[in-house]
Amino acid sequence: MEEIDIKDFLGYLKKYLIPMIIVSILAVGASIFYNLTLKTPMYKTSTTVVLAQKTSEKESTSVTLNDININQKLVATYTEIVKSKLVLEQVIDDLNLDTTTEKLAKHVTVTSVEDTEILKITVEDGNRILAAQIANKIADVFTKEIVNIYQLNNVSVIDVAQVSDKQSNQTTIRDAAIALLISVFGISAIAFIIYYFDDTIKYSEDLEKKVGLPIAGKIIKSEIEKRTIGDELLVDKYPKSIVSESVKSLRTNLQFSSVDDGFKTILVTSSNANEGKSFISSNLAISFAQANKKVLLVDCDLRKGRLHKLFNLPNLNGFSTLLTDDLENYKKYIKKTHIKNLSIIPRGVYPPNPSELLGSQKCKDLIVALKAKYDIIIFDGAPCNGVTDSVIMATNVDETLIVVRDARTPKSTFDTTRDSLKKVNAHITGVVLNGVNRKIAKYYSYYGDK
Repeated sequence: MEEIDIKDFLGYLKKYLIPMIIVSILAVGASIFYNLTLKTPMYKTSTTVVLAQKTSEKESTSVTLNDININQKLVATYTEIVKSKLVLEQVIDDLNLDTTTEKLAKHVTVTSVEDTEILKITVEDGNRILAAQIANKIADVFTKEIVNIYQLNNVSVIDVAQVSDKQSNQTTIRDAAIALLISVFGISAIAFIIYYFDDTIKYSEDLEKKVGLPIAGKIIKSEIEKRTIGDELLVDKYPKSIVSESVKSLRTNLQFSSVDDGFKTILVTSSNANEGKSFISSNLAISFAQANKKVLLVDCDLRKGRLHKLFNLPNLNGFSTLLTDDLENYKKYIKKTHIKNLSIIPRGVYPPNPSELLGSQKCKDLIVALKAKYDIIIFDGAPCNGVTDSVIMATNVDETLIVVRDARTPKSTFDTTRDSLKKVNAHITGVVLNGVNRKIAKYYSYYGDK
């Protein structure tokens, strides 16, 4: 069983804070409403009787040890007699009650005071006056029946039941507290179960250990993404935003990680679609361009690449058609963008053999030729799950980045992607964790969104 990181779980539990508050408010409110409006008020009252032989004035009033022993043995028997049909039927008849002996018995409790010969008869009813009448009538009928059954006059009433004004089932505060605890622990338990069985990669302090690779960057999720649907070039449009600062931090990490070896070509891939690899590759390319690097962004996702849509460029002639053309014509496939220092080769038409094109000698020769013209070349690759395009392409570049979506990418799928790339000796620079919650990551040093 995988060890549970309590600190990590508490961070995960924050996602359920609002549902927990809502459920708690509803549960407590429902409990209070039930207690104050729907719950029938009940009242309890008690009478006590003692088992002691009555004597006349001429007889000795002393109580022998034998009398005490006999009476104590009779306590259990007398307890059953109090709730018997013999007694309760007479009570129902005398008080003209609209109930049965079975129902009445549920409202009658008989307890014996420890180490004594005293019985306490308690009655609970919605009518406080009737509760006292029933308790006193039970004691009266019970004493008479003992005489008839045992020919003993050894039961005496000590305390007569009084009318109680205090509601016995007034448990509003207790029930509200229980509802609150059940809500909090219930939501926490559900969150724990989901967390335990959740196989997705999530931000944590020991993430590098979990994924077995360095964390090249953490791209913070921002409200900007929601406000600019269809416009994902945030580093260009919002250069001071938290997302842009995250991408620039990724750029810096890449530069420092290759100080000695240097690099010119980077492949950006992922395990599955919709994890943000095109978003990362586009904004990373813009970030390098803003750092006065001559950058070329190539869409080598020959199946579903969308860089032409992000930059609003035509897609008729692209990387796929370039690989089937004479390489000397590569310049006509390179398209300028509105961003200084940044050019793009879109994906082109969907070819019947993407993997063969990417693994061809012509592709290797093209990359060599492009490296001589540009400072940085970023390749936006296809997802690795199900196709080998990016695994093949990784052998042609200097560095490979794997994009994962926080709390969305299954670790098992990521492990497969990582291992596939390692088998071909791809140089994996690290993992880019995309869509990280700002509060969880504790990124408070960035500029606010603008």
